[in-house]
Amino acid sequence: MQLVVARIGRAHGIKGEVTVEVRTDEPELRLAPGAVLATDPASTGPLTIETGRVHSGRLLLRFEGVRDRNAAEALRNTLLIAEVDPDERPEEPDEYYDHQLMDLDVVTVDGVAVGRITEISHLPSQDLFVVERPDGTEVLVPFVEEIVTEVDLEAQRAVIDPPPGLIDDHAEIASSRDEGAERGEDATASGEEA
Repeated sequence: MQLVVARIGRAHGIKGEVTVEVRTDEPELRLAPGAVLATDPASTGPLTIETGRVHSGRLLLRFEGVRDRNAAEALRNTLLIAEVDPDERPEEPDEYYDHQLMDLDVVTVDGVAVGRITEISHLPSQDLFVVERPDGTEVLVPFVEEIVTEVDLEAQRAVIDPPPGLIDDHAEIASSRDEGAERGEDATASGEEA
């Protein structure tokens, strides 16, 4: 199983170092000197990490054979990919690899089916589940403890307790507006926000 662990950013200095956007909770394991990583695009790799250090809060890596700024800049936007045993689990019990969460069924705490996880979006502030609903629409669910109350890999499901408005079905909203129109009500006049 392949796992994207970082994306190469811009060159740093003139000796071949690059900044990296870390996409793993275990950079000390996945991005350690000596690690050999596949790449996307594949033509730029594989890359072997020669050195790593933190500078001003950013991880800087140097790869074997990359000795100057031009060579480092040529790697920009390359994804670094580690080979991971599919049965391997992160050290922390409440952490998961993306591949473990993909295709999980998402249900509310009340047992209402929401959809299936099709993608994990890693934002600077938090991670998001991209959940495809049965009607083909997508809903973004923040992967935070207050909302995602349980991840059960054995049952292949994630249980969520969504705040109002997070997963409201657009069809239900439209339907309630249509019903209100039939009764001669204006949704905004009755105090509801559109």
